[in-house]
Amino acid sequence: MSFWEYLSSRHQQLLTDAYQHASAVFQCMVVATLIGVLIGIVSYRTEWAASLATMTTSTILTIPSLAMIGLLIPLVGLGVAPTVIALTLYGLLPIVRNAIVGLRGVDPSLVDAARGIGMSRLLRLVRIELPLAWPPILTGIRIATQMLMGIAAIAAFASGPGLGNEIFRGIGSLGSKNALNQVLAGTLGIVILALLFDAAYVLLGRLTISRGIRA
Repeated sequence: MSFWEYLSSRHQQLLTDAYQHASAVFQCMVVATLIGVLIGIVSYRTEWAASLATMTTSTILTIPSLAMIGLLIPLVGLGVAPTVIALTLYGLLPIVRNAIVGLRGVDPSLVDAARGIGMSRLLRLVRIELPLAWPPILTGIRIATQMLMGIAAIAAFASGPGLGNEIFRGIGSLGSKNALNQVLAGTLGIVILALLFDAAYVLLGRLTISRGIRA
């Protein structure tokens, strides 16, 4: 069976796996973004706190994904739970690091001017600092998403959702007539999803970043 024939015969299952893969990555990125930006807000003003945040999230990223999921299985079981936890943890480093860099890069004179007209610290953060720090934060989100697209494939090891199941089925049946087709279909699906997500982030950047900041 050729690759195109395989795609035609399995397109419904492949679309389901692709949807589950994209959904898992998207939901984990939302959680990782909220947590990562919060960590950046809490730590960026103090050098030791920023270093601790960056070092901790860097350490998490050094743990092999297969080992991470394997360690989580006895704690939370198989399926969605270990996938969500692992992906969220792996997505933190680029967001935390870029949030800290972005917030530290805000012109202090703008913050002082906002303070001078009576803005509270929370209002300065929401109206001045976070909007100006958004471009590097978005870059961190884009980098984290590309990473998670590949890491999410390992979730199939713990019976998780996504295109990794297609890849693992192919690897598990090496020598069969469709083994290569399964691995190729899963891999190409992940690459296409990664490109679509990146294009969406480019569009989001154009919609949410003013021309003055982009320039």
